[in-house]
Amino acid sequence: MHSQAIDLKKLHVSPLNMRAERKPPSLKRMAEIAANILPTVRERGILQDLIVRPNNEGFEILAGRRRYYAARVIENERGSFEPIKCDVREGLDDAAALEISLIENVAREDVDELSEYETYSGLIKLGRSPEEIARTFGKTAREVTQRLAIANLLPRIREFYRAEELDAGDLQLLTMATKTQQRDWLALWDENDAPTGRALKGWLFGGEAIATKYALFDLTTYAGKVVGDLFSEDGYFANADAFWTAQDEAIAARRDAYLAAKWSEVVVLERGARFPEWEFAKTSKKNGGRVYIEPTHTGEVRFHEGYLTQREASKAKPRKAEAEKAPETDGQGEASARPAITKTMQNYLDLHRHAAVRLAVLARPADALRLLIAHAVAASGNWTVRPDSRRAESEAIRESLAGSEAQRLFEAEAKQVRKLLAPAIQGEGGEDGDRVAGQGHDDGLTVRVFQRLLKLKDADVARIATFVMAETLASGSEVTECFGALAKVDARAHWTPDQAFFDLMRDRTSVNAMLADLSGKKAADKLVSAKLKDQKAALAKAAASAPQWCPGWMQFPATGC
Repeated sequence: MHSQAIDLKKLHVSPLNMRAERKPPSLKRMAEIAANILPTVRERGILQDLIVRPNNEGFEILAGRRRYYAARVIENERGSFEPIKCDVREGLDDAAALEISLIENVAREDVDELSEYETYSGLIKLGRSPEEIARTFGKTAREVTQRLAIANLLPRIREFYRAEELDAGDLQLLTMATKTQQRDWLALWDENDAPTGRALKGWLFGGEAIATKYALFDLTTYAGKVVGDLFSEDGYFANADAFWTAQDEAIAARRDAYLAAKWSEVVVLERGARFPEWEFAKTSKKNGGRVYIEPTHTGEVRFHEGYLTQREASKAKPRKAEAEKAPETDGQGEASARPAITKTMQNYLDLHRHAAVRLAVLARPADALRLLIAHAVAASGNWTVRPDSRRAESEAIRESLAGSEAQRLFEAEAKQVRKLLAPAIQGEGGEDGDRVAGQGHDDGLTVRVFQRLLKLKDADVARIATFVMAETLASGSEVTECFGALAKVDARAHWTPDQAFFDLMRDRTSVNAMLADLSGKKAADKLVSAKLKDQKAALAKAAASAPQWCPGWMQFPATGC
């Protein structure tokens, strides 16, 4: 390093100078760049040495670009300019030259922050590590990494920040965006629709930004991508669906642990549903308190231990003293305030199960005759006598039943039985024209039917008797349940889970239990906090590929789900 006066013709601005232009500026542009120092240079000359290094073309300026441009402008005005004193640095590699340029400019405190960050990026390309840069400029390695992330944003984004059109918070958020996402964001900016603030964070992660601090699972075992935020202590999950798959498994494990600890019930709320604590009363586990698990859209999961509804708690108060004296039970408290099977779903189940049992009655004439006698001895159900009304409580159930194979087969048998009795009951019957029993209280009709039966073979009479028993069997009755269990009825043989069945499901716990039964506990756990519609969709998809599966509600005897 030595001082030397160098002619202007031998000097040029180094491309490594952090303020270097892409192409040599015009004299007018030089004057604009050096405007604030031109008066001083005209009056007193250049007072501070330029820092240069030798190259094949003379000397390149690492620091002092504006002083050099001022000299060029004055040379053009006066026709000459005396040689400039320069601090000549020999043997510098490109990285060292770039460091000198940055140090000199930062020391004068007139360099904008993005230019500083972009110079760090240049040093990385020249082989410097973040740690080396940090030591050189008195920064921490994290601070250097933060600046490098900003420097690597697309140029247009950086220019928006320079022009103060984009705030620092959004600039920092965009460092978590891929290059493709940055281009997409710029396209939205051009349409005046670019997200900013919280909306930008959600947009980057395909919905709600979920911080890693909310994970209930071990992050070291997580196979999905996590995006680090250099400007906070949080990281974020790049894919919300992948996060919720892992989070739901962890929620299910917590639920199972609570049940193993003998809590009466654990209710996993649908994702985003609020737990209205003001509607509940704090209740101990011993007195039947439940656990409510509340997954929020942000990924956080809240656990509310020991609660009953206000109504349940008020009912339990009169029994409290008695319960405290009683020996501790296995922890099974009251069922959920909301029944798993709604009235409309029960109607659906009753009618479809009834259809299956009636076919079984037709197939067992000897048992049907005994059942017929039992009804005659001890009237019950529909025996006045009339066919079961089979009233559907919605159009969807009516349409579902109309498409039932069991219903179709039964109606075909009704036509055949009516043919056997046609001479006696011609023109009689209900609206559908296919019912046999319940023709009305008419002695003349009774005589005609009796006379017709006298002319039929015993096998035909048994067929009619069997059909009448099946037609008058009361849906939803204990008799239907009893005969279904006796005959080991397989409801799935003539029934397929249809859209009406899935539409009528209202209880998330039951749906999740069915999904576990059909696809396994692991698959069900992955959706434990998902919306009811998403769980039902998964169940329907699984059921479509399992033709033998029959929900417990449709089995004989019926089970929980």
